[in-house]
Amino acid sequence: MRVTSDFFVSALVRRVFNSGGFAAVSKRGAPEAGAVFVSVDRLDGTFDFYGPAPQSMFSDLPDGRLFERILLQADGEQLAERLQKERRMDPDYWLVEIEARDGQVDLPLAGDEPDADPDPGKGLFRF
Repeated sequence: MRVTSDFFVSALVRRVFNSGGFAAVSKRGAPEAGAVFVSVDRLDGTFDFYGPAPQSMFSDLPDGRLFERILLQADGEQLAERLQKERRMDPDYWLVEIEARDGQVDLPLAGDEPDADPDPGKGLFRF
């Protein structure tokens, strides 16, 4: 069973802060099942953007949330256009903004092979 969106977002923000980073929830969506999007500010005027991976990408449905990268090093205008499209399709989405100069974020991505995690305390967000 998948955790609620508000729980997932809270855990994601807490994890970023615990690792010394900065994250903020800039849009709150439906608490139970709102789609979660993540914007990564690279602090150089570019952004990466992640959204829920389509369920059609999986032969077996995953236990937790999986993401796919939608934009890579896009400018602010491209990000704003994409968010406007998402708002028209589903106004109940969540947006978490993370600052990461190198663009590295610890999100479970579709297509990543689950490895034996040598540090269980730093595992992915598969609740």
